[in-house]
Amino acid sequence: MPQADIRAFFDEPTFTITYLVIDPATRKAAIIDPVLDYEPGGGVADSRSIDAILAETKAEGLAIDWVLETHAHADHLSAAQVVKAKTGAKVGIGAHITKVQDIFRPVFEATDLLPEGRDFDGLFRDGERFPLGDLTVEVLYTPGHTPACVSYRIGDAVFVGDTIFMPDYGVARADFPGGDAAALYQSIRRLLALPPETRLFMCHDYKAPGRDVYLWETTVAEQRAKNVQIRDGISEAEFVASRQSRDRALAAPHLLLPSIQVNIRAGRFPPPGPDGLRRLLIPVTFRGDAAPAS
Repeated sequence: MPQADIRAFFDEPTFTITYLVIDPATRKAAIIDPVLDYEPGGGVADSRSIDAILAETKAEGLAIDWVLETHAHADHLSAAQVVKAKTGAKVGIGAHITKVQDIFRPVFEATDLLPEGRDFDGLFRDGERFPLGDLTVEVLYTPGHTPACVSYRIGDAVFVGDTIFMPDYGVARADFPGGDAAALYQSIRRLLALPPETRLFMCHDYKAPGRDVYLWETTVAEQRAKNVQIRDGISEAEFVASRQSRDRALAAPHLLLPSIQVNIRAGRFPPPGPDGLRRLLIPVTFRGDAAPAS
């Protein structure tokens, strides 16, 4: 079985790992979970991080066939449209992205979203396979963190998105709209039923307490033996109770509101207004006595 050349690019501001996956035989490639630099204080979007990756692909003569999103991220903005504009790559995501779009369309007045998820070029269903040069990409539906999460299996490697983290850190939260801790448990156990030597590539790393370096590659065997939240022997009921308790104490991700608006649009910003400016909405939740009188 041909093996992919896998390269990781770590974005420390968002703790996100973008992957470049290359078929060495054909030089076809995919970029998984690309990051668009975004400074929320000034509302500045910048392509410097993805430009560096694309410069490497150009220098090596790679053809980017796909941008593969594991889900509509809530912690960084996707650079999918930059990659598409510069390479002609298609943008793919799990077919259940339509559920996430339905949740957030009214929240962000996203009336420009196309029907049936057609903002994306590919909507992948569980078990679907498609070529990447001589490699084969298999889609695994792994909901729980969101209702639309998928993982991508390419040879002995699986790109798990936010489903699971390094063993000393645990697993993703499950309290976003449409999230489900029980579904997350079942998704992770599905991943951990793969052969023990299967390599798992994380979408994020936050450095667990006591660890001084960022890490993003582990194995099924290591996760089953050591994951602090879902190693072998932890029941679904124990996991759900623990996950829900942890989630109640978590703050919202720093880039939640801009990220969701852009990422449900496959990396597009909302359309410009009459003055040509593009604007992101910030819905406000009031607590205590902060609510206006009328």
